[in-house]
This record gives sequence, structure tokens and C-alpha cells, in this order.
Amino acid sequence: MAGALPRSPLAPETFPDLPQIDGVTFAAVEAGVRYSGRLDVMLALCAPGTSVAGVFTKSATRAAPVLDCQSKLGGPQDAGAAILVNAGNANAFTGRNGVDAVAAVVCATADATGLPAERIFTASTGVIGEPLPHDRITSHLADLVAQQSASGIVDAASAIMTTDTYAKGATRTVEVNGQAVKIAGIAKGSGMIAPDMATMLVYIFTDALISQAALQDLVRDTTDTTFNCITVDSDTSTSDSLIVAATGASGIEVTGKSAFADALHAVMLDLAHQVVRDGEGATKFVEIEMTGCTDTAAAKTHGLSIANSPLVKTAIAGEDPNWGRVVMAIGKSGAPADRDTLSIWFGETLVAENGWVSPTYREEDAVAHMKQDHIHIRVDCGMGDKSATIWTCDLTHGYIDINADYRS
Repeated sequence: MAGALPRSPLAPETFPDLPQIDGVTFAAVEAGVRYSGRLDVMLALCAPGTSVAGVFTKSATRAAPVLDCQSKLGGPQDAGAAILVNAGNANAFTGRNGVDAVAAVVCATADATGLPAERIFTASTGVIGEPLPHDRITSHLADLVAQQSASGIVDAASAIMTTDTYAKGATRTVEVNGQAVKIAGIAKGSGMIAPDMATMLVYIFTDALISQAALQDLVRDTTDTTFNCITVDSDTSTSDSLIVAATGASGIEVTGKSAFADALHAVMLDLAHQVVRDGEGATKFVEIEMTGCTDTAAAKTHGLSIANSPLVKTAIAGEDPNWGRVVMAIGKSGAPADRDTLSIWFGETLVAENGWVSPTYREEDAVAHMKQDHIHIRVDCGMGDKSATIWTCDLTHGYIDINADYRS
């Protein structure tokens, strides 16, 4: 289905110019896993010594590739590493067949690359419940190895798409002790987006030198304020995976609390926002800022309740500043709230305060804000000093059209 959908109106104008990351190469092929006439399998090869960190879906029905990747984190780094991803089939809810398919792909990749099986990380994305035709992948491994290129990340970004309307990439370069450290990442995601770890499939590469343990801590913490703060439709995928590979090729050592950490956060947030901007059928990018909450967890709970409400999301799609729906979402979230201390803004317009509509409120001001493609809703609970920001999109008929026909 990918490629048949019109490009999101919220998409960036162009794919970013991603730098080559020393110590990693890429290739992508048309394997016909489900789609025809498009790239659908990518292979990234990382140099020996690469630290690999990851976070994954907490879904109770997570896919076989996710379970396999989780079991391999923290292993020895002396060998190189491989990341192999296919689109079109999620290899999820496929029982023993799914486990066997992962084993077959890993074994064939090990043979083709000379890498140990414990350093091969696979992922699958697409339709759930259908056996993975893994022979279509393994038959192209020789080409994937032969075509490796330091500049192949653009094709890799295209190969991992499903209902995405554009390939997603982000980059930052940060100076550490007077030397440049580069970060480049790609992501896919458009629907089934309500992460409980990261989101969809995300692969980030850097030439920084950092231990696996330190990188794992950094990735986990950064995920909580980036990918775990976005939602498109409240549905958590069986296949969400985020992997960060640090090749160490620059020789520049970094730590978890540094300018490098800030740059990694920027890349992850950029990619997370791009996933929301490509939300299925989306026409509005929505930022929900919660302030004045009793604790950060409460702020996040309130924000997600607003962001996941079909009534709020459809009002945004209709450019209707229906603040009553925001009040409803706060009330149902389960986090601490007091009706009479709530204040709500749509953009710069104060809509409600002290449990009632603001005496200064003019609906035409709020309507003007709702006509923009970037909507900002702020809610102050008036109960504390903790905050959180959640990002989502509107809910349009386009979402129904895409998902009603997803398998056909």
C-alpha cells in the first residue's frame, strides 16, 4: 500500500541531507515480501566495537523479531553488527513459524556477512498474522552485502516504510572537545502509533564512542520524553523497535550527560514529530502542553488522554475549538484534577479558567488558531509545578479510508 497514498500535507519539503557515519554502511533491495516495484528490505552493517542499544514495545503480543532483539542487547561488542529490516509483513502473531522465520533470516545473514548470530538484529513491519515469506529476504542477502554503501541510508529509509507517505530522516552534528560527532537516524511510522517504549521502527547511527551500558541508559531515558510522548491513534504496535548503534569510529568518547545527549534527544524528537506529521490521514500537527500538575506522570496521563480522545481529535479536524472535550478528557484520565482550578488555552487565547469559560474569551480568536496546521493546546491544572508535552494529530476520514483497506 505504501507509495499509493498522497504525501502528507504536514511533511517536510525534502528528505534531509544525512551525513555519512564512519563505521556503518547500508543497502536496500526490492524483495517482494508483500509490495512489488519498491524497496522493502534493508541491511545495515556496523564495524566491530559498535555499541548497540535498544528499546522495544511492551505489548504482550510482541513479534518474534522483537523478542529476538531484546535477548541480544548487551552482548559482546568485539564483532561487528547487522540490522536487517523488512516491510510488508510484521511476522507477528505467527507462532512457531515466526520464531523459525527469524532464525532462518538470522542464520542466512550470519552466513552472508560472517557475523555471529548474536550480533544480528532483525525487524519486520506490516500486516500481522501472516507467515513471513523469509526466503524472499534470504535470497537477496548476497546483493544486500555486495551493494553496501556509506551513502545508502536514504534507500534504507524508504525500504522500511509501510503506510508512510514519506521517508523520515534526521541528523545533528555536535562538537565534543573541539571535535565533531555525527548522528543520523531514520524512522518509519504512520498508524498504530501509541508507543510504550519508542515507536514503530527507528534506527539511529553515530560515530561516537560510548559503552553499551551508558548508551542503553541514555536511549531509555531519552525515549521517555520523545517517542513515548507521541500518539496517532492510541494503538501500541506489536513490533515497535528503536535501535541506536554507536560505532566509535570517531574515537571521541561521550557520556550520558553531555552535549551529545542533547543532540541525540534532538534527533529522536525530530523523528518522533515526523511520525506524527505522517499520521494516517493527518492534516493538523497538535502539541498538547500540560502544566501545573501534581507530578510528571499525572501531566503525561492527562496529555495522552486529550491526545487520544476521538472527540478532541475530530474537533481539531473540523477546526472547532470545543474546549468542553478537553475538560472531558482531563476528567476521565484518572490522574489528579480539580475542575475549578483548570485553565485552558488554544494558542494564545485563554478559553477557560476557574471551572468556567474565561470572561475574556472570544470564539473567533480560537477559531483562527484552529485553522492553522500546527495546533497548540495548553492546560494548566493549577495543582502543582510539574509538566509534560504530548504530540499528536487530528483524526480525519482519511484515517478510516486507509485502515479499512489496509490488507487489500
